[in-house]
Amino acid sequence: MLVVLVGVVGVVGALDESRLDGRRVYSVALGMAVSSSPRTTSAPDLHTFEHHWQDEADAAYLYRLLSGLETDPKKSDLYRRLAEVEDRHTDIWAKLLRDHGRDPGKFRPSARTRLLARLGNWFGPGFLLPMLLAEEGREVKGYLDMHRGTARGTPGSNESLLLARESAEHASTLNEISGKSGEPWHRTESGGFLRNVVYGFNDGLTANFGLVAGVIGASSQAAHHQVIVAGLAGLIADALSMGSSGYLAAKSEAEVYANEIAMERDEIALMPEVERDELALIYEAKGMAREPAYALATEVMADPARMLEEQVQEELGISDPHMSPMREAWITGTATAVGALIPVFPFLIWTGWTAIVIAFAVAMASHWIVGAARSIFTGRSVFRSGLDMFVVGLGVAVAGYFVGEWVARLAG
Repeated sequence: MLVVLVGVVGVVGALDESRLDGRRVYSVALGMAVSSSPRTTSAPDLHTFEHHWQDEADAAYLYRLLSGLETDPKKSDLYRRLAEVEDRHTDIWAKLLRDHGRDPGKFRPSARTRLLARLGNWFGPGFLLPMLLAEEGREVKGYLDMHRGTARGTPGSNESLLLARESAEHASTLNEISGKSGEPWHRTESGGFLRNVVYGFNDGLTANFGLVAGVIGASSQAAHHQVIVAGLAGLIADALSMGSSGYLAAKSEAEVYANEIAMERDEIALMPEVERDELALIYEAKGMAREPAYALATEVMADPARMLEEQVQEELGISDPHMSPMREAWITGTATAVGALIPVFPFLIWTGWTAIVIAFAVAMASHWIVGAARSIFTGRSVFRSGLDMFVVGLGVAVAGYFVGEWVARLAG
C-alpha cells in the first residue's frame, strides 16, 4: 500500500510552510458567499455540531498519527500542520456547543478512528493517506449540505461554509500528495459501480430462479422437452432480468450524475473562487499558460450556466446524457433474448444428438462471431478477438455439462 506515496517527493517539496499558510489566508479571505438554495433549519442543531466536533477531532488525531508514521520530514511537517488546522476546526464546533449550553466533553477517538489508527500502525502512511483524503471529501459534502439546509444567520451556517472551503483545500493538498486530480467529494464513478451491482444481483437472482422454476415444471416430461422448456424459461427470465437491470442501472446512473451536477452548481454558488482556480488548473493541464488559463477561467466564471457546463464536462467528466432507462431496457432485453435463443432453437427443429451437435456448433460459431465483432472497437485482430470468446464459451459449456452430470448423479 505504500505505493501511493511513490513519486510524490517533488510535489511535496512545493508544499512548504508559505504555501499552507497562504492557503489558510486564502480560505478565510474568500468571505461568505450567498447561497441560492432554500434554507430550512432556523434553530441550531446541536447534535450535528457534536457530530462535526467528533469528526474534526478524529481527523486531527489521525493527522498526528500520520505525521508520526511518515519518514519524509516535509510530509511529516505538512501532516502536523494539517492536524493543527483540524484542531482549530474542532475549537469552532466546541465554542458553538458551549455557547448553546452543551459541553462537548473530553475527546475520545471514535471506534472507527481507533480501528484506522491500528491499521495505520500496521500498514503505514500509505494506508492512512487515502482514508484521510476520503474523509476530507465527505467533510466538504457534509458542510455544503449543512450550509444549504441552515437559515442564514443561524449558528453553524457561516461556520459550515468556511469549513467546507478549508476542507476542500485540505483535500486538494492530499490529492496532490496522492498523485490524483479532481475533487474527491464527487463520485461520478458510482454510476458504473451501481451498474455492475444492479446487473449482477438482479440477473443472478431473477434468471436463476426462472430457470430452476422452468426445469421443475418440466421434470415429468421427456428429456428433450426439459431442454426446450428450461431453455425458453431461461431465455424469458434472462431477457426480463437484463432488461430490468438495464433500466434500473441507467436510472441509477442518471440519478448519480444529477446529484453530482447539483452539488457542483452549489459549489459554484458557494465557493466561486475555489471553482475558478480548479478550472484554471484544468486548462493548464491541457497545455495553456498560467495567465491565459486564469483569464479564461475568470471569463467563464462570469456566466454561471457556462461555468457549470465547463465544470461538469472538464472536472466531473460527465458528457451528454446517456440513453433513456426505457430504451436501455429494450435494447439490453432484446439483445439478451436473441443471444439466449441461439442454443435453444435447434431443439425446436431437431431431436437427439442431431439437435445437441447443431446447438453446440451454432453456439460456438456465434461466440466466435461476437468476439470477432469486438475487434471493431478494440483494434485487436479479428482472429484473436474471436478466439477469446470461443475459448470462454467452450469453457462455460464444458463446465456446465460436467456440473449438470454431477448433480444428476447426486440426485439419482
